[in-house]
Amino acid sequence: MTDKPLVAVTGASSGIGEATARAFSAAGHPVLLMARRIDRLQAMNLPNAMSRQVDVRDRAAIASAVQEAEAQFGPVDMMFANAGVARLADIGRQPPEEWDEMIDINTKGVMNTAHAVMKGMMDRRRGTLVMMSSIAGRKVYPDHTVYCGTKFFVHAVSESLREYLSAYDVRVLVVSPGVIETEVLSGVLDQQTLANYKANKVKMGGGIGADIVADLILNAYQLPQNALVQEICLTPTRQSY
Repeated sequence: MTDKPLVAVTGASSGIGEATARAFSAAGHPVLLMARRIDRLQAMNLPNAMSRQVDVRDRAAIASAVQEAEAQFGPVDMMFANAGVARLADIGRQPPEEWDEMIDINTKGVMNTAHAVMKGMMDRRRGTLVMMSSIAGRKVYPDHTVYCGTKFFVHAVSESLREYLSAYDVRVLVVSPGVIETEVLSGVLDQQTLANYKANKVKMGGGIGADIVADLILNAYQLPQNALVQEICLTPTRQSY
């Protein structure tokens, strides 16, 4: 066991979620790992870890996982609302079902995740919410129409939550990466959009490693509770847009 507080991560089976879970585990924190691919969570084999199969669209499933982990490790001190999906496509030919999926996971899922721990953090007057957005929550891109909308939502909700929760000494940090080496492209089903994205990625010399983002989140979390990094916006140096 460890005397460090519990950290919870959604979308922990790959990418920035996995890297962040590994970084906090290496720093001595117990971790609650949540994702739809539980086999990947279990394969990480982290110490003091609990893995639960969770779809963030299921509010009750997140709450149940948090309750189980807190019973074993104590209160969640940081929740990383990381789970998301990028169905990028020309809006004129994109199936509306792809809009539904992004809206449900990237907006409702983020709210469900924050809701599972927010009251406890307010009662304890301590805690950190880390909200996964994107540079696409700060500016718009071709073939990103609904995806950008969901990430602008995360920015707006996070800013409102930050103001509201500041009176309870609870921190809200937004993570807004540019091109990162993750599995995000696996969500792009439109072949022309996928080809364009890959070509642009090559031009900028590739993406940044997810471990770099994870280390920044850990460093921001380790600041005193009365110090808040409101946003981490990280891109490859050659990403000019």
